[in-house]
Amino acid sequence: MKALITGGGGFLGSHLTEAWLACGGQAIVLDDFSTGRETNLASCRRNARLEVVRGSALDAPLVARLVKEAEIVFHFAAAVGVRLVIREPTRTLETNFCGAQTVLDACARLGRKVLLASTSEVYGKGTGAAFAEDSDLILGTPTIGRWGYACSKAMAEFYAFAQAKRGGLRFVVARYFNVVGARQTADYGMVLPRFVRQALDGTPLTVFGNGSQTRSFTHVADAVEATLRLASTPAAEGTIVNVGNPEPLSVLDLAKRVIRLADSASAIAHVDPRASYDQDFADMPSRAPDISRLEKLTGFRPRRTVDAAIRDLLAEAREKTGENSAAEREG
Repeated sequence: MKALITGGGGFLGSHLTEAWLACGGQAIVLDDFSTGRETNLASCRRNARLEVVRGSALDAPLVARLVKEAEIVFHFAAAVGVRLVIREPTRTLETNFCGAQTVLDACARLGRKVLLASTSEVYGKGTGAAFAEDSDLILGTPTIGRWGYACSKAMAEFYAFAQAKRGGLRFVVARYFNVVGARQTADYGMVLPRFVRQALDGTPLTVFGNGSQTRSFTHVADAVEATLRLASTPAAEGTIVNVGNPEPLSVLDLAKRVIRLADSASAIAHVDPRASYDQDFADMPSRAPDISRLEKLTGFRPRRTVDAAIRDLLAEAREKTGENSAAEREG
């Protein structure tokens, strides 16, 4: 089966591309590589069943052509990361909603099933031990850029349901919770790769506030496995499904784990996040998923640990450091 994977050069998209090819499928990756990296696809770049197209999900004629060539679509192209969405709000809204609209329109018109990648951010300021898919979405004021990101992803979900009612779009929405692992970059505000970089540099790990805020850190391999199962489960069509590790972990405890696993002498520095984000910042005390729907539909439950993801990032960072050192010696 041939899949179109938008954003396939990104962190999660590249892992999905690898897995799809490993299952024997063909893949078309559409990515403008504005935040994704071609090196993310290095392990499969020479695979004859992979086609990489440099372009945007906002390019309607291009999207239509590629959707027509595919049998299923995974829409992962998005503006992500707190730093990016706060500093580039217009780009965030255009990419996340208008890009999704372009892809969903093409899928509806051409009769292609689509898995729409969404985010736990849509739960916004909601509270509770765990969020279920039918929990209310409580977003903050438009003056805070983070809520623009959440709103753009929520609007894409609304649009999928609207297209399904109007034209029979076949879709499933996957709401991902803090996916982590190799290839994730700290450039756009992701916490774990930032901690890893700081620990290896021997600099303090910067924890926002007191670090008591909890998150559901999900190993990327678990996220990919859940994605593939959802895509192949007919009963999942027309639904929203949480994808995440149901075991919450505080950001402070995450920092301590990174220091321990890196065998680092780094300290922990508690900082005011508003100093890094020009006062335009909002945070939530907790966010963890209820994954009973995922389990019921697919039989899948995440089994990989946060420590495994930390080790993967540490190994990757150390390998890059070694490569850079070797290049400097040769130069």
